Amino acid sequence: MTTPIYIIEEARLRRNLQLIADVARQADVEIILAFKAFALWKTFPIFREYIHSTTASSLSEARLAMEEFGERAHTYSPAYTDHEFDEIVRCSSHLTFNSLSQYERFHKRVGETVSIGLRVNPEYSEVGTALYNPCAPGTRFGVSATKLPSTLPADIEGFHCHCHCESGADVLERTLVHIEEKFSRWFPQLKWLNLGGGHLMTRKDYDVPHLINILRGLHERYPWLKIILEPGSAFAWQTGPLVSHVVDVVEDKGIRTAILDVSFTCHMPDCLEMPYFPDVRGAEHIDEEQSSHLIPADAPTRSLSPLTSHLYRLGGNSCLSGDFMGMWRFGHELQVGEEVVFEDMIHYTTVKTNMFNGISHPAIGMLHEDGNLEILRQFGYEDYRNRMD
Repeated sequence: MTTPIYIIEEARLRRNLQLIADVARQADVEIILAFKAFALWKTFPIFREYIHSTTASSLSEARLAMEEFGERAHTYSPAYTDHEFDEIVRCSSHLTFNSLSQYERFHKRVGETVSIGLRVNPEYSEVGTALYNPCAPGTRFGVSATKLPSTLPADIEGFHCHCHCESGADVLERTLVHIEEKFSRWFPQLKWLNLGGGHLMTRKDYDVPHLINILRGLHERYPWLKIILEPGSAFAWQTGPLVSHVVDVVEDKGIRTAILDVSFTCHMPDCLEMPYFPDVRGAEHIDEEQSSHLIPADAPTRSLSPLTSHLYRLGGNSCLSGDFMGMWRFGHELQVGEEVVFEDMIHYTTVKTNMFNGISHPAIGMLHEDGNLEILRQFGYEDYRNRMD
């Protein structure tokens, strides 16, 4: 295609789903899909071959679970609103409250077919980026152990705990020490324990056998508890790229920027928020210190060596001054119309996009196992206009 497109590759998706299904079976746990990381509902028929439930954090996600996935959601929200609550209950099989005050306000409106949970805060997390640390001091997420009554209300059946972000099995092992130390005294009163997301079990270096052993050990200690994990990234990890194109090449103070037909702030926001540097196909990322040595601030373009002449900053096509990402060395001079491919752009990216500046939104496609590229969605002016309606 000559327009930008996210491409999810069916073979890679099925590989991840099979691994996740195998972990769930061997560890005797339930692993469910978190929509906050992946919500491409036209792929749900494939997901239903491997998993049975999903997790939602809003009314829209809960409706997506019931209406498109075909099952009621495990729902958690930092704060439920009065006018949405009854509809959320209708779409949920499990409903977790973030605070005791939210529980007191709403629990009587939860039907008998919905299992009520409470999010707890173990006050421990190894997430290094503050933006993604749910247990940082002053967090708005969950109830600490010191605030819980010795006997839980009779209708609270589970605890929900989320402490991870793209973490390994060793992190879960260390985190469980804190969870059990603070909250195991209440486990005999519960039916389930949800260990949240951030378990990146489909990453190549993830120790899957160790994860299975950890979860089996948890079962041995508390055999009555149903254990639930709700990763998001793990399902769509390394399942496809964002394909963009060079629109122009500009230069200032020796820095050449390849302007693309995509935007980092609109279509790859984690690249600016974290910052996260994806792999760029056929290019090498050059860190800021290296690039400053390669390109003196006063160097005119004509004086650049062949080594540095293939060095480009990648820029988005929005009006935000900071809509660019890093420096990249290519093996050749970039040409207008040439593809620039960002790897691993399906998880989180596809759900966090926006239409700032009305910039043309990338299409979404699926590359099937038979090599056929199916266009799942294309976006146009009406999508932008209707957001403002």
